[in-house]
Amino acid sequence: MSDKTVYLGMRGDIIHPGIINIIREGSKLGRLTVGLLTDCAIAAHKRLPYLNYEQRKDIIENIKGVADVIPQTEWSYVPNLLKIKPDFIIHGDDWKSGPLQKEREEVFAVMKEINGHVVEIPYTQGVNSSSLNETMRSVGTTPDIRLKTLRRLLDAKKIIRMMEAHSGLSGLIIENLEIEKEDGRRSFDGMWSSSLTDSASKGKPDIEAVDLTTRLFDLTNILECTTKPIIFDGDTGGNHFAFTVRTLERNGVSAVIIEDKTGLKRNSLFGTEVAQELCPVPEFCEKIKAGKLAQVTKEFMVIARLESLIAGFPVSHALERARAFVGAGADGVMIHSKEKTGEDIKEFCSIFRSEYPHVPIVLVPTTYNQFTEKELCSWGANIIIYANHMLRASYPAMMTAAKTILDSERSLEADKICMPIKEILELIPGSK
Repeated sequence: MSDKTVYLGMRGDIIHPGIINIIREGSKLGRLTVGLLTDCAIAAHKRLPYLNYEQRKDIIENIKGVADVIPQTEWSYVPNLLKIKPDFIIHGDDWKSGPLQKEREEVFAVMKEINGHVVEIPYTQGVNSSSLNETMRSVGTTPDIRLKTLRRLLDAKKIIRMMEAHSGLSGLIIENLEIEKEDGRRSFDGMWSSSLTDSASKGKPDIEAVDLTTRLFDLTNILECTTKPIIFDGDTGGNHFAFTVRTLERNGVSAVIIEDKTGLKRNSLFGTEVAQELCPVPEFCEKIKAGKLAQVTKEFMVIARLESLIAGFPVSHALERARAFVGAGADGVMIHSKEKTGEDIKEFCSIFRSEYPHVPIVLVPTTYNQFTEKELCSWGANIIIYANHMLRASYPAMMTAAKTILDSERSLEADKICMPIKEILELIPGSK
């Protein structure tokens, strides 16, 4: 073997003939080091890989021709190239155009600086990683894999964005929607199963009278056609919270959020008369403990939702309860507020984060929606939930279509505001 050093950066989630060919060609040039992108490096630009870093590393280091596997902690190849100063970097020539073109230019500049060479291998015809990814997605997932994804995302991303889904179709939009930004592709990381939008989509009030079986019937419609993680709105947790945890966990739900209120449910959007409805701290702590004791896997999360600010209490009140709930075993906290300035939320996050550096904070910025995800992240937030926007957007659209047909006495005028039925069917797996 030549004493030259060769660098190859890769995700390693899907191993196809094109990858094997590049490894083979790279090993001919010298000792091949694979810079395997970490989950964090990938998640900042693309969807979290199916396999975690250690699983991918175990596969790559057992492929013939690979001498070493080291972590590539950034999307850019440059930091690792400057660190190991290889004689060659090898890459497929498909990066001459498209989203990796900028990275290619940076690599050429760095390799020139360190007197190295860039070797481009002709793209393997008939192999498309994106198509393979789509194929894997269409196959689906398992409850075990889906359940673990939220924990992986918390380890890999600074901020996780969850969008409300109340039907299989809304779930498919969240599953598939991606947009291109300067810093890479952007998409939703998972779904929020809201009791409010679930009941409202049925034309029923948001009360905690619907049993878990009924909620799960609708949740199953989402689970069957998506693969992304789901956080479940558990209201107050009910009288059989341990059973709820076991059922959600078995179905592949990643987390349940329960609010520290008691008595007949009253939606937080109406009035401030919920002060007397806050659940006594010892009672709520016992509910958290029961949920944690009931779960089978270590990945499932029980998150405590704090209603102190909604009830008119100060931030100190919310913090006192949050400390008790975390002490009881809560895996995270959601802090809720109707204050449009967001100042109370910011204060809570600042103090809580200083005391608990690694406990996830969940925010639902419906009222204080002037703040960006980056700003909320700077406060200490880990998960942002857009709690009801899919349902709220659907109602005015349906109302407009219905009014247009009534006014025109035919549907022709409504066509311009309606999506072709063929395009809807193309969203649904198995329809083509």
